[in-house]
Amino acid sequence: MPENHARAYRELRVRVTELFQESGDASARPVPATPEWTVHDLLAHFVGVSDDVVHGRMEGVASDGWTAKQVERRRDQSLEELLEEWDEHAPTFEALLTDGPPAITGQALFDASTHEHDLRHALAKPGARDSDALAFAWTWALDVRDASGAPAIRYESEIETRVAGVGEPEVTVRAPRFEFVRAMTGRRTAEEITAFEWSCEPRPELLVAAPLFHMRAESLDE
Repeated sequence: MPENHARAYRELRVRVTELFQESGDASARPVPATPEWTVHDLLAHFVGVSDDVVHGRMEGVASDGWTAKQVERRRDQSLEELLEEWDEHAPTFEALLTDGPPAITGQALFDASTHEHDLRHALAKPGARDSDALAFAWTWALDVRDASGAPAIRYESEIETRVAGVGEPEVTVRAPRFEFVRAMTGRRTAEEITAFEWSCEPRPELLVAAPLFHMRAESLDE
């Protein structure tokens, strides 16, 4: 599995690099899904993750402080310079994904896939909603629910039906897999999640993956 994670990340990196190369002068464009970041900041995070992991800067990993340092450290770099730095670190990062435990490599893909679609939304370039990266992100998120001891939910998508969590599922929710993943990461409003097909009274908070994510107040219209 980790070697597949590495391949999926490499494919994602190629897609994202092409998006940046095609975006022209979009550095200052805001990224609505991550409202404190611009397109430049988002690329700095992509680059910063690979750099920090390769060089062992893992204190506070995945925290706001960890990511903020990645962005600030690259404040004065151009998009071209950031892409060159990503090219420099990514092969070693991908090798680490090949050798790493699936729980960690899956989390890396979950983060990268989330931000690929944040970028696509900011640039009005939707796509790759059936990518391997998104598929692995989805599987990782459900595996985390299994491990967390959270109550079981039956997820029904166009791809598969999967029960995740502990015990017999008392809730069944049907939606496209892409919508599930975006809801898990706080990219959907309570109203949008309520509009999924529920077997009971909708409880949109059940689909948010972790306390660090919060349902949006306003729709991304993604």
